This record gives sequence, C-alpha cells and structure tokens, in this order.
Amino acid sequence: QVQLVESGGGLVQTGGSLRLSCAASGRTFSRYAMGWFRQAPGKEREFVGAISWSGVSTNYADSVKGRFTISRDNAKNTVYLQMNSLKPEDTAVYYCAAGKNTWAPGDYDYWGQGTQVTVSS
Repeated sequence: QVQLVESGGGLVQTGGSLRLSCAASGRTFSRYAMGWFRQAPGKEREFVGAISWSGVSTNYADSVKGRFTISRDNAKNTVYLQMNSLKPEDTAVYYCAAGKNTWAPGDYDYWGQGTQVTVSS
C-alpha cells in the first residue's frame, strides 16, 4: 500500500513558478514509477508527466515539455513537479500517482487527493 499526499499548490501569475511535492508513505515507494496528472473543471484527467522508479527516465506531455520537470528522492519518499513559465491553461487540480511508467491513468494504482494550481492572467 502507498498513500500519497500532494502539497505546494496555490495561486500564481502567468509566467511564474510553483513546485509541487508528493509525499508517499510505505516502504515500497521506490518500486513504483510516479506520475503527475491534472484535471481542469469540465475536462478529463490528463497526463502531465512521469518518472521511472529509479529517476533515470522521465516523459512529459507535449503541453508542458520544456516548462515542467519531475524529480524524485527515494530516500525521502517524495516526488516533485517543478512548474515554470506557468500559463492560465495550466490551471487545474494536480494529482500524483504511483504505478507503471505510462501516460494512462488506468495504469496507476494509488492516487493522492490533489492540490489546486491556479494561474492568473
């Protein structure tokens, strides 16, 4: 079992930055790839990016590539999402998830409760 808690969301102006954290409980954290997803009002949950269990491999949605960076610290059971050059269309609830290193939400077994990110224009 893995429990996930996101933090770091908030209100930021266009062009600003935020760093989200996802703290995991459980000794098996390092066995899982970790993904970040987001969901805006009235829209489906969409893939943002993912990182392999070792942290060596990452992949991102085209919409955030070059602006967002995922990293993890297995010693701290934490994964991060650094978001730079934020745009109003990045406004959403952001979720971290533990599972396979894919873009598909169905491949992730555990989810956090989400943290709101709002980018003002």
